[in-house]
Amino acid sequence: MTETLTETSPQTVDAIVLAAAGAFRPWAATPAADRARILSAGADALDAAHDELVQLAVAESHLTEGRLSGELARTTFQLRLLGEEMLRGDAYDARIDTADPHWPMGVPRPDLRRVKVPVGPVLVFAGSNFPFAFSVAGGDTASALAAGCPVVVKAHPGHPELSRRTAAILADALTAAGAPTGTLGLIEGQDAGVRALRHPRIAAAAFTGSISGGRFLFDVASQREVPIPFYGELGSTNPVFVTPEAAAEDPDLAQGFLDSLTAGVGQFCTKPGLLVLPRGSKLLGRLSEARLPGPAPMLNPRIRDGFGARLRELSSHADVQTLAGADDPTDSQLDAAPTLLRAGVRDVLTCPDLQEECFGPAALVVEYDDPKDMVALAETLAGQLTATVWGTPESDVADLVAVLTERAGRLLWNQWPTGVSVTHAQQHGGPYPATTAPGTTSVGTAAIERFLRPVAFQNFPQHLLPEALRDENPLGLHQRRD
Repeated sequence: MTETLTETSPQTVDAIVLAAAGAFRPWAATPAADRARILSAGADALDAAHDELVQLAVAESHLTEGRLSGELARTTFQLRLLGEEMLRGDAYDARIDTADPHWPMGVPRPDLRRVKVPVGPVLVFAGSNFPFAFSVAGGDTASALAAGCPVVVKAHPGHPELSRRTAAILADALTAAGAPTGTLGLIEGQDAGVRALRHPRIAAAAFTGSISGGRFLFDVASQREVPIPFYGELGSTNPVFVTPEAAAEDPDLAQGFLDSLTAGVGQFCTKPGLLVLPRGSKLLGRLSEARLPGPAPMLNPRIRDGFGARLRELSSHADVQTLAGADDPTDSQLDAAPTLLRAGVRDVLTCPDLQEECFGPAALVVEYDDPKDMVALAETLAGQLTATVWGTPESDVADLVAVLTERAGRLLWNQWPTGVSVTHAQQHGGPYPATTAPGTTSVGTAAIERFLRPVAFQNFPQHLLPEALRDENPLGLHQRRD
C-alpha cells in the first residue's frame, strides 16, 4: 500500500490541542475505577476490530499477520493493565503526615498530604516499528490516559490508514464509555507535530524514533517559553558480552543470537547490534557458516535507505570485514538481507562510531583477547536500553556488570533482549541516547509516572482532597502514613 501523507492544518492542530485541554480537568477528575473501566472499553473495541486493523497493518507495514496479531493483543492488554494499575494506588505515591504538635524539629508539624496528579494534555509521537504497541493506542498513549491526561497523537507516516482507523475506534469507544470529548485526538504531518509540541497547552511529550528526530524534538520542547518534559526513546545497540566459559559451553548461542538479530527484520529497538566474543571461539565459525534468513521487506523505504547507508558506513571501515551475508544487502526497493560484520576490540575502542546503531538486520561481531577487554569496551559505551551477559556460575563478570549497570536500563543474563514484557518491574529506558529521560520507562506500569507530578496539600478539609489522600479510602488506594 502506498503511503497517503497528509498534513493537519495549523487551525485544526490548535483545535485538537484545545479540545484535549478542555477534556483535561474532567478526565483528571474521573475516579480511577471509572478510568480503568473506560480504558478497558477502548481495549474491547480494538479487539472487536482485530481483523480489520491487522489487515490494514499488514498492508502498510509489511509485517506478518501473526506478528501483528500478537502485537495488537499486547496493545489491548496494556490498556487494561495500565488502567488497573491506578486502582492499586502505587502510582499516586500518596504520603500522609498528620499534624504533630510535638514534631522534633522544634515547631509543630502541620497536616501535610502529598500525592501525584496528572500533568495535563500529552503529545505522543507514534513509532514506526510497532504499528500497534508504540503507535496510536500504544504504551505512551495508554500510560498517559491511565494517569488522567488527554492525549494528542501525531501519527507516523509509515501507517497512516491504520493510525486513522485505530484513533477513530479508540476515541469513539472512550467517549461512549464516559470519557470527555477530546480525550484522544490525532494529527498528521511533521509540521503539525512541531506546532503541537510548541502549543502552550501541551504539558509533556513522548516519542519513539531516531536519535536525530528525537533530539530535534527534545530541543524544541526545551526551548519553549515554558519548557516541558520530553520522553524520547531514541537509539541503542544493545551489546551482548559472551564470556569464554559460555562460548565454550553453549552450542545454541549462535542460533539464538541470529534469531534475536533477525526478528522483525532487525527493526526492534532492543535488537542485539553488538556481539562481543572471545577470539578464536567456535561461535565465530558457527556464525560465519550459519544459514541466514533471506531478504525481507523493511517497514518503509526511508528505513531501508537508512539501514543501507549505515551498513555501508560500517562496511567501508578499514578494520571491519564481512563475516556473513549478501554482497548487497539492500538490492531491492524495500527488502534487506541479514549481514554480520567483524572487527577486533582494539579497533572498536579506537573508533567509537563503530558502536553506533544500525537499525535493521545487521550486527557487528567484536573479538577480544582478554576478558578484561569486555570491561574496557563497556566503559566506552553510550547509553543503552539493554545490555546482555552470557556466562556461567564460574564467570568472573562482577566488574563488567557494574559498568553495564551504569550504561543500560535493563541487564540480561543468558537471555536475548528482544521481547519486552509488559509488567510491573519492566524498565525500557536508559541513559542518553537510549532515552532523553533515563529515570523513566516507556513500557510497563511504571510508565504512568512520566505523566504525573507531585502536589502537597496542607491543612485541607477532607472533601477537597484528592481521593488518594482522604482518610476514608473506599478503593483501598495505597497510602504511606506517618
